[in-house]
Amino acid sequence: MKKLTSSPTPLTLHHYRNLLEAEGIETEIKNEHFSSAFGGMPLAESTLWVVRDLDYDRAKQLIDGSAFEESPKEAWQCASCGEENEGQFAACWKCGAAIT
Repeated sequence: MKKLTSSPTPLTLHHYRNLLEAEGIETEIKNEHFSSAFGGMPLAESTLWVVRDLDYDRAKQLIDGSAFEESPKEAWQCASCGEENEGQFAACWKCGAAIT
């Protein structure tokens, strides 16, 4: 298991986890329940871990890449499931596949 990234709030990590797991990369979030205890002061930073070490490089590439950061402007059809998606989504709302 390798640490992929961290965040003071788990929201971003959940987003990354959903996108990576849609690509078949198993992940685990640690310390997510400690991040907002005691009036929002972080006790520990939440971390996202890749379960299989062999998936680390691909996972890092996916979260660092622009495919998850930039959304298209026009509606698009998912290549995986055929679902129609609105332009603000960079991943399919139905199956989670990234726009290609």
